[in-house]
Amino acid sequence: MSIFDIIGPVMVGPSSSHTAGAVRIGLVSRELLQDEVVFADVRFHGSFASTYKGHGTDRAIIAGLLGMQSDDVRIADSLSIAKKKNVKVFFSSIDLGDAHPNSVLLTAQGAGGRRIAVQASSIGGGRILVNKLDGITVNFSATRPTLIVHNYDTAGHVAFVTQELFKHGINIAAMQLYRSGPGGYAVMVLETDQSVPPELVLHITNYEGVIKVAYVDGVLQ
Repeated sequence: MSIFDIIGPVMVGPSSSHTAGAVRIGLVSRELLQDEVVFADVRFHGSFASTYKGHGTDRAIIAGLLGMQSDDVRIADSLSIAKKKNVKVFFSSIDLGDAHPNSVLLTAQGAGGRRIAVQASSIGGGRILVNKLDGITVNFSATRPTLIVHNYDTAGHVAFVTQELFKHGINIAAMQLYRSGPGGYAVMVLETDQSVPPELVLHITNYEGVIKVAYVDGVLQ
């Protein structure tokens, strides 16, 4: 545990969970989208749904989607900045069942047409946990470089990805595997100690049987 886990991040207030954590959810979603955001549908769950206007969680989420960090003084003006950039933004409430009370389901679209759906929670002290990506369970904090590979559940994909990381001198710090069922849809989440270069992300993306790849380069350091 670091000192920042105890005292929280350097941030614009009023709340590390409702402001700093929300900014970081938006920022991670932007990194996963890998494009300039032109549309965002933000659905708040639990206490987020009850207090997002008063605590500025709506402005914080959009600030992150625009690329702002949690200490950026422009956070309070993020909605007007988004409007000037012609970013269409919609807010509503949603019941995500037993999700953490500070949770959000965010669907974003980039200028190039790419879309991404991120369910994430703000768990205190500015820390977040990404729970689902495009409806698939994941669970990662984005404090380290994280590679998310969606593929068909056939033999060889895990071996290929781990071998390619090894060839590039990239050490795997943590790894999670999910699948819909034998031979179905599978997802691997790999947190690494080193950044994954864009050319390697593209190489993995082009491997036979890989559906898509998302990557976030540890934006929450």
